[in-house]
Amino acid sequence: MTGYGKAVAELTGKKLTLEIRSLNSKQLDLTVKVPVFLREKELDIRNLISPLLIRGKVDVYITSENAGDAVAWTINKDLARKYHAELKELLREFREDCPSGLLPVVIRMPDVVTSGQEDIAEDDWEKIRAGLLSALSKLEAFRRQEGKILEEDILMRVSSILNLLTSIEPLESNRIDTVRKSILRNLDNLGRQNGNGVAPDPNRFEQELIYYLEKMDFTEEKVRLKKHCDNFIEVLAEKDSQGRKLGFITQEMGREINTLGSKANDADIQKMVVNMKDELEKIKEQLLNIL
Repeated sequence: MTGYGKAVAELTGKKLTLEIRSLNSKQLDLTVKVPVFLREKELDIRNLISPLLIRGKVDVYITSENAGDAVAWTINKDLARKYHAELKELLREFREDCPSGLLPVVIRMPDVVTSGQEDIAEDDWEKIRAGLLSALSKLEAFRRQEGKILEEDILMRVSSILNLLTSIEPLESNRIDTVRKSILRNLDNLGRQNGNGVAPDPNRFEQELIYYLEKMDFTEEKVRLKKHCDNFIEVLAEKDSQGRKLGFITQEMGREINTLGSKANDADIQKMVVNMKDELEKIKEQLLNIL
């Protein structure tokens, strides 16, 4: 689910801005970007965030700003001189020059500029931890707001499937009459083609018709589909993370809808089945956005 949270932590000589962003994803994909002096705490940051967010593409950004006259960086002059000498020798060897001078290049070389505070105090870490929890709380509130909108949309679509299922019932009796007339018409056409015009035995005809209609009966599919829809609504109302479980239930709903459509043998019922499938696919798309 999408979300955003931001907090500020005031440390000794530093001001940190902590931002957490999340996008939709089937699994947790966590990226953490922190200043140099916090690299040793990156694993702790991951362990703090992972159990709380569970799912999503999550980006954590912590940026540092010096407070007052605090010196945050030091330059390793001996290492800088060594880089400078090596680069000058390289330029002479290739018979090239550096119009802007070598200093900008030297400054960017590894370990020339280092943090003035390599180790973070425990008190400062507690402030950072509190700031992360504050940002997570705001992100969670953002997610809950979006989740409420998704819940309303999903419930509306499940209700639409149930309404379509109810609308099928009046068409079932008409379907039986349509099948009977269709078979009689085909038999009559067959008799005319053969030139005998023999009428079928009424009892045998009804037996065969009942057998045929039993193959077309989808009462069990309707009952199971309604049960799956009711179960879906119950699971959706639970507090714990149920995204994967809801996905499994939609798979079962899809099986019943497909079977119902294969047995329909009626144009109007088929249209309703197509609408059911459309609503179910939209539900599946929305489930990718929830935990």
